[in-house]
Amino acid sequence: MKTHAVVIVSAMGLVLSGCPIVGGTKYTVGGTVTGMRGTGLVLQINGSDALSFTANASFVFGDRLANDAAYSVTVETQPSNPAQTCTVHNGSGTIDKTSISNVVVSCTQTGRFAYVANRQSNTVSAYAIDPSGALIPLAGSPFAANGTAPTALTVDPNGQFLYVANSGSSTVSVFSIDAATGVLTAAGFSTATATGPNAVTVDPANHFLYVANLTSNNVSAYAIDNGGLTPVAGSPFNAGAEPASLAIDPNGNFLYATNFTGNSVSVFLVDQASGILRSISGAPFAAGTGPLSIAIDPTNAFAFVANEGENSISAYSLNASTGALTALSGSPFATGTNPESLVIDPAGRYVFAANVDAANQVATYSITPSTGALTLVSTTTAHALPISVAIDPSGQFLYAVNFSSNDVSAYTLDPSGALIPVTGSPFAAGIQPHAIAID
Repeated sequence: MKTHAVVIVSAMGLVLSGCPIVGGTKYTVGGTVTGMRGTGLVLQINGSDALSFTANASFVFGDRLANDAAYSVTVETQPSNPAQTCTVHNGSGTIDKTSISNVVVSCTQTGRFAYVANRQSNTVSAYAIDPSGALIPLAGSPFAANGTAPTALTVDPNGQFLYVANSGSSTVSVFSIDAATGVLTAAGFSTATATGPNAVTVDPANHFLYVANLTSNNVSAYAIDNGGLTPVAGSPFNAGAEPASLAIDPNGNFLYATNFTGNSVSVFLVDQASGILRSISGAPFAAGTGPLSIAIDPTNAFAFVANEGENSISAYSLNASTGALTALSGSPFATGTNPESLVIDPAGRYVFAANVDAANQVATYSITPSTGALTLVSTTTAHALPISVAIDPSGQFLYAVNFSSNDVSAYTLDPSGALIPVTGSPFAAGIQPHAIAID
């Protein structure tokens, strides 16, 4: 017979009712729910002890488990109104003399808003995403970036804050996102980074923010508190030569940084309690010439790196336990001219590469599930110098930021992997748009 512990989430926090401890040392299993906008999410552990959620929250199951007991956290009911898909990470394993607190449940739906960092005009363009995929400028857009040369940006997993890395002023600006309109409001003062921030990302549990500092060869780390940023002890952490991009594995255990002139990938173990970074054994791992972007597939099995300097994509198997990268057979795979940015669709079927310079195209590569090998499916024309690509959380639309033509190309993703231009594309942006983030 199933037992149930009910979670009620309110402004006052999380209330749990569950089973008492009966004899011996027993351990709890818990984690964090992020990105939830609907209602009705129900989680289970080992097919029982259901927890119900009405908002994002930290959680602990009421059932306690003995040492060496297996655990498996699953979604019993997905949220509705709006409909969402919630995915469990770090959700299964065996108790080893400690409680589990790093389960991450990430909820997504069709993208609502898009934000573009414009380097030359020091602004952020903001758009609503129409059901057709078209970009509709929001009231008040573009917004001042509150820093110079905004180069990269990211939305937190809950869709509440936008973080903008300003390369010229070596700062991170923070904006709150109006949940109904997408309009941006500056949230306090900008936070100092090391020099030349070029990439920014937030861990899946929404606890920490990381910034790759291209000029100072390191990674800044910050604890997040309602959008506010506090430097993590020991930050910044040394990386390779010119860290240019960042990615965190879906479980939130490892941070990856491509080193542009170091021709390598640094890998750090993330301390999920403190945010401190520690280089893993064997890192950095060799890449091609000029690695400028990294993407990790949603199954956490493969990683792909765009090597701008040699027109290729390096492909690796990813060890989910250690974070280590192992080059795949046939890697690197040839691409069009100077690939600058990569993105993978939410189903893990395709890698999309923005090929700049002479090509000015977005290329689609299918991922062989068993081996990770890449096969070219199609190429689609973009405008001048597509420097960054992003895909909406539902996998319906792909967007390419065109640095030299000051606009954004929008495409519908066909099941075959082909990209079909959205009516009205491209859509105007600011001067020298450099990066895009989807909420």
